Amino acid sequence: MLIYALRYYWRASRGYPLRPWRSPYLRWRMETFFGVDADELTRQKFFRLLWQNRQRIGAFLKWCEEMENEHFRPRASKDWLVLP
Repeated sequence: MLIYALRYYWRASRGYPLRPWRSPYLRWRMETFFGVDADELTRQKFFRLLWQNRQRIGAFLKWCEEMENEHFRPRASKDWLVLP
């Protein structure tokens, strides 16, 4: 699951890889996911929220992994659906 966490982080923090608490997208996600005011997020608050909610974040990342696997899974051929 670590690879999915890093992949999600890399995509979500685009433009702010070394300062994720300043990323507008991650601030918005933190605000909607945790209900905190994004304007008040500092580095300490950002990492404290991540640590305190690591189980919820783990469940979210597991869901991301499932969605990614579903999206990129090879689809079965549907030739048998062709009507005469």
